[in-house]
Amino acid sequence: MNQAGKLKAGAGAEWLLGGFGLLKKQPLALGTVGLVFAIVSLLPLLFQAAPMLSMLAQLLVVVLTPILFGGMVYAVREVDQGRAAQPAQLLQGIREGKALSLVAQLLPQFAAGLVVVLLLVVMVGPTALQNMMAAVEQSQATQNPDPAIFDEFPFGAFALWLLLAVVVGLFAYTFTFLFPAQVMFDGTPALEAMKRSFRACMANIGAFLVFIVLFILVTIGIALAAQIVGMVVGIFGGQWAATIVAQLLMMAVLMPVLMGAVYFAWRQMLAGSARGVDAGAPPPPASGIEV
Repeated sequence: MNQAGKLKAGAGAEWLLGGFGLLKKQPLALGTVGLVFAIVSLLPLLFQAAPMLSMLAQLLVVVLTPILFGGMVYAVREVDQGRAAQPAQLLQGIREGKALSLVAQLLPQFAAGLVVVLLLVVMVGPTALQNMMAAVEQSQATQNPDPAIFDEFPFGAFALWLLLAVVVGLFAYTFTFLFPAQVMFDGTPALEAMKRSFRACMANIGAFLVFIVLFILVTIGIALAAQIVGMVVGIFGGQWAATIVAQLLMMAVLMPVLMGAVYFAWRQMLAGSARGVDAGAPPPPASGIEV
């Protein structure tokens, strides 16, 4: 059984740098894989005029996303081992018969969602939520809404709920952070992969939190850059085109970086696999900077 290794907190930055390093190694190939991933995730937008089809498309995307995660981590490993990344690799989990195991990654997310909703009802209250929704609808119906309509809403309890929602989300992510790499490369059963991911993240909580904070900052920076490009596109194609282009560009960069970081975290924390991976070596920095 793979055992979680103990790493310094700075390892979280190394994982992120490793993800950027792989993208730098094959920017066009990995960017294309990320772009295909982004296009799939935006499929529900094509059916906005038909609510039922849009709902079915959203359900399809929810089921496909963990499978695509497995394919993306497979693609970044191909790049790391000197082979080319290809969009077809996004379905590698299906070809290897691991689709159901990958979809099981949704279980902690659904559980976290239920806990968050339950906390919202308990902490804020159904009556306050209904009043808030009515106040929002009222404010949208008038140009100059009266701020007093929000006076009775428990904003303090809502702020505390937001904080707890973040904690619950991070806790759930510890079960799935290393999940795709384990299923794809080690053939680990779904529940065992969740347990190993959780134990590894808890044993290296400093590195995990450093990675989360840095990834959020990187996401904000890339999102701003994508928005700027989208604004330029919007001058010629309109607001809808600007939004789509910005979203596609952001995910085309972020997804390869994220799954590249997951790949390096798996190598370091769970000793990689028996397929010729040097588990003890840190990921290559993206720009020659050691952390």
